[in-house]
Amino acid sequence: MKELRKKSDAELKETMEELAAEHMKLRFQKATMQLTNSARIGQVRKEIARIQTILAQR
Repeated sequence: MKELRKKSDAELKETMEELAAEHMKLRFQKATMQLTNSARIGQVRKEIARIQTILAQR
């Protein structure tokens, strides 16, 4: 969380876009039964939520 707070708004938005793309990829893998680490979906969702919270606070 401290690392995220040090980043600028542009960096946070870029990171959020990357995580959103990863989340979509993981969802497709889950749908096609190719997902090996199902816990990663939750981790990505939480990271996106953390970034959204930081952006909202600014």
